[in-house]
Amino acid sequence: MTEIWRGTWVVSYRELLRFVNERSRLVGSFAQPLLFLVIFGAGFGNLIGSLAPGVDFIQFMYPGIIAMGVLTTSLFAGVSVVWDREFGFLRELLVAPLGRAGIVLGKAIGACVVAVLQVFLMLLIAPVVGVDLNVGMVALLVPVVFVLSIALSGLGILVASFMRSQQGFQLIIQLLIFPLIFLAGVFFPVNQAPDWLQVLSKFNPLTYGVDAIRQVFLGSDAAASLGVTVGGHVMTLPEEVALMAVFAIVLLGAAVWGFNRQE
Repeated sequence: MTEIWRGTWVVSYRELLRFVNERSRLVGSFAQPLLFLVIFGAGFGNLIGSLAPGVDFIQFMYPGIIAMGVLTTSLFAGVSVVWDREFGFLRELLVAPLGRAGIVLGKAIGACVVAVLQVFLMLLIAPVVGVDLNVGMVALLVPVVFVLSIALSGLGILVASFMRSQQGFQLIIQLLIFPLIFLAGVFFPVNQAPDWLQVLSKFNPLTYGVDAIRQVFLGSDAAASLGVTVGGHVMTLPEEVALMAVFAIVLLGAAVWGFNRQE
């Protein structure tokens, strides 16, 4: 158990240092979601108008853009695994007195901390887009982002455990990212989509992350008309966090299995 905790700490600390030292990554992690918000908001804002009383399209999309940033950061935690394998650093990690489960946990937790830092950057523009923000919302948002990021990091590391090159990994991740985003209700309410799309969206962990973050910002009243329904029941924030935790346990467990199997 000590080796697992040591591995978790060492690897997550290294991931955080790598993020802080890469200025291009810092800028890109903030600029990409901002571009989506500006382009889609300007393009569709006037066309779509209000989606619920007091909720315009940009206010509706803003929580989804935050979740989209969490998705990108978390999935690309797997890049670190492939990068370490290509440059031989992973071999050094595996012969060190560190538990392999701890290495996977460290990669996931490092990605979570980075995702939370990126969310804080995105919160700076909340007043600009007309989204109310207070300390209580931030305190509620952090654990939601953390659980969502753990689940998505598990998916990224699981894919990376079967990849041998960064090019191959990025190709697979690009194939995954857009379906995950468009099935999650980032740009439209899931419960107003066609039936077949609603069914597919229920198997997407990002769907519950987007809606949970949306409930934090817009409140439960907006969720009644814009939120995710399962079996006719409108999902509440605690229910969605619990469901994301289940996804996190399953995906992270699969990532540990894949990592132990391949290395």
